[in-house]
Amino acid sequence: MPRPATTSSSALSTEGFLSDLWRQSIVPTLCDFIRIPNKSPSFDPEWTSHGYMHKAVRLLAEWCEATSGITGKSVEVFELPGRTPTLLVDVPAFAGGSGNILIYGHYDKQPEFSGWRSGLSPWEPVLDGERLYGRGGADDGYAVFAALAAIAALQAREIPHGRCLLLIEGCEESGSFDLPHYMTALRKRIGVPDLLVCLDAECGTYDRLWSTSSLRGMLPGVLSVNVLTEGQHSGAAGGIVPSSFRILRSVMERVENAATGALHDCLHVQIPQVAREQIRAVAELLGEDVLRKFPWAPGAEPEEADTYLALLANAWHPSLATTGIGGAPLPQDAGNTLRPATSVKLVFRLPPTLDANTAANAIRLVLEDNPPYSAPVSFAVETPQTGWYAPETAPWLNTAIQSASQRHFGKPSLAMGMGGTIPFLRMLGKTFPLTQFLVTGVLGPHSNAHGPNEFLHLGTALRLSACVGDVIAALKKT
Repeated sequence: MPRPATTSSSALSTEGFLSDLWRQSIVPTLCDFIRIPNKSPSFDPEWTSHGYMHKAVRLLAEWCEATSGITGKSVEVFELPGRTPTLLVDVPAFAGGSGNILIYGHYDKQPEFSGWRSGLSPWEPVLDGERLYGRGGADDGYAVFAALAAIAALQAREIPHGRCLLLIEGCEESGSFDLPHYMTALRKRIGVPDLLVCLDAECGTYDRLWSTSSLRGMLPGVLSVNVLTEGQHSGAAGGIVPSSFRILRSVMERVENAATGALHDCLHVQIPQVAREQIRAVAELLGEDVLRKFPWAPGAEPEEADTYLALLANAWHPSLATTGIGGAPLPQDAGNTLRPATSVKLVFRLPPTLDANTAANAIRLVLEDNPPYSAPVSFAVETPQTGWYAPETAPWLNTAIQSASQRHFGKPSLAMGMGGTIPFLRMLGKTFPLTQFLVTGVLGPHSNAHGPNEFLHLGTALRLSACVGDVIAALKKT
């Protein structure tokens, strides 16, 4: 069961209040959350029968209910038929505060992945100093705790704030295909947000508040090449039957230059000058740490050694990852057989302003048209997601972000584009063009969301929570 919050003294500083709350209540509950293997639906098609998703959302809801000191809050697990449950925590305006604030996070998780260090595992939490290891702690289980803690800290010090609605979804790691249904069903509950706080983004370092100004889109799909109906002796078939893998290589070369990594022209956009300036400032601050944060194999080198160009490519250029291969046994199990087919899971990351459906149609045509040897080639597209580019930040929000970062981190905030995808931001930005955004998070160097050894940096999460509270309190409707 969740540990209820016990800190209630308004005399405590924000940091003191949050420190007690995280130590006594949040960290123990986060450990329980990490132990639940509630993989996102794309990675666990039997999620309903396994029950892990419901167990995870109940744990979070029970913690929210048990956390005291928040006036008038309501906690609800809202579930549409056949859809992953969504957690809603509705906190009315406090002490005369005004405005409508929507706070977003997700609780579904990526799969285990291999390569966890000795003593670490995805489903058993390990606390090492300020690092809490385990799947889903940083991406994005901490979000509901940080958000509600921020609100509790404001009310403990009797600081006014507007109405806050926490929306924590269970399908983000699968492309948020459930979310549009919830956005429609909850339209009246959500209203028109004046401010959206998203807690599922990256941070360039752990020593300041980072905000995200753009996110790339995503185009996932499975590319398949079929040549035979069954495998054949490689000696008997070689020279007569073309290799499905060679055909696949040839087809992929149409969209990605294997020598340079350059992608098809249809995947590029014009980069705004303000985005270039933001990225240049970040490159000057971080320097070679931009490249060093990855666990390079001995002798391996990055695609781009210039940190500015590397960051620009990560935020605004398309990229392609082959994340899975089908039709091939492991090397130790492979015989002298010419395989009948090869398939690969491709994930294109798209520039923030490129329409994902347009890109999907163009890439499918390029891959499938006029295949070598007339072999059946198909590209099965999965849930294209258009990226997001933030509207211009209002002066009040810029002032609040900078003030919060200085107060709680002792350093100014920085903004930059990030290479990942959060479908919710595009949905909300398209529906509510006047909404202001604070997109931030704890996924910093080596935190390794989606991979082995994922960790949550607890000190950063606590300070970020304090910053979120300051920004919420700064919203004043006129």
